[in-house]
Amino acid sequence: MTQNLFVPGALALAFALALAQPAWAQAKHLSAQINPDWDKTFPKSSKVEHRKVSFKNRYGIKLAADLYLPSNHGTQRHGALVVDGPFGSVKEQASGFYAQNMAERGYIAVAFDRSYTGESGGEPRNVASPEINTDDVSAAVDYLGLLPNVDPRRIGVIGICGGGGFSLNAAAVDTRIKAVATTSMYDISRLIAKGYYDKLSTEARYQMLTHINQQRWVDAEQGQPSAGPSFLPDNIDGVTDPVVRMYFDYYRTPRGFHKRSPNSSQAFTATMPLSFMNTPMLTYISDISPRPILLIAGDNAHSRYFSEDAYKAAAEPKELLIVRDAIHTDLYDRTDKIPFDAITSFFGKHLK
Repeated sequence: MTQNLFVPGALALAFALALAQPAWAQAKHLSAQINPDWDKTFPKSSKVEHRKVSFKNRYGIKLAADLYLPSNHGTQRHGALVVDGPFGSVKEQASGFYAQNMAERGYIAVAFDRSYTGESGGEPRNVASPEINTDDVSAAVDYLGLLPNVDPRRIGVIGICGGGGFSLNAAAVDTRIKAVATTSMYDISRLIAKGYYDKLSTEARYQMLTHINQQRWVDAEQGQPSAGPSFLPDNIDGVTDPVVRMYFDYYRTPRGFHKRSPNSSQAFTATMPLSFMNTPMLTYISDISPRPILLIAGDNAHSRYFSEDAYKAAAEPKELLIVRDAIHTDLYDRTDKIPFDAITSFFGKHLK
């Protein structure tokens, strides 16, 4: 894929323009079987008990997850957190990192692979859906609320990047979620439908839809979906776009690379954007009130406007925390940037 597809404002259009390429490789199928080994992008904490678990969402899809418990959790009931990670990531990356850190702070936390990705079930592989991925969050709430050592009245959600949008969308309809915090939040439906900074023109949007729907005939004829464009180039030689370089530094280097992550080594299906194009996710964000929202973004993050706009649209109680000298992916795994103390204080106050 050529470099010009990655300039800010053109990520959504990249899905469509890549359709004009003469050939793609089919998305690599990694069987949805749970690996019992520790294969995270972060070290295992001695202060936390870790378990591999699974549960089903409302659509009958089996989700693979990692459960993190304080090592001294005992038999008393704890507050619990669902952690939903960046779009195109897996639980071995940022969401697991957050879940383990919050378990160190006394919470029972679960990080999961979304439907059709990672070790979770669902065919075809590497599909995304605003409806199903929102329900994945509530499915994790289902699971936590039935654990004997979780107080079902004290369940919150942390959403990172694209998981922030899904988490807010879930909280708007799932009243069991008592508080929600997001970091580097992306509204994926807005991004795909309108492009970065809402600069996708009507003409470009129509072109994108036309290309994708032509691809549906190709997929129907061959009997299986084709892979869409890779999120990132194979290397960044000559790439000057800071957003591309930022994501490459996380997903394609030892810092955050994971073989099951669509962003690291695979790709979503070519027709994936369709359901996001006319399904705006945060329409009812104000319905989360009177349950509290904490929105966290880096002051130098290209995505900061998503959190600021969500803050404006949300009803009280709400907080907006801007992290000084931080870019978008700093809030994935940088312990010197992620305000874990503020997040712990927020849930400590609202998950009593």
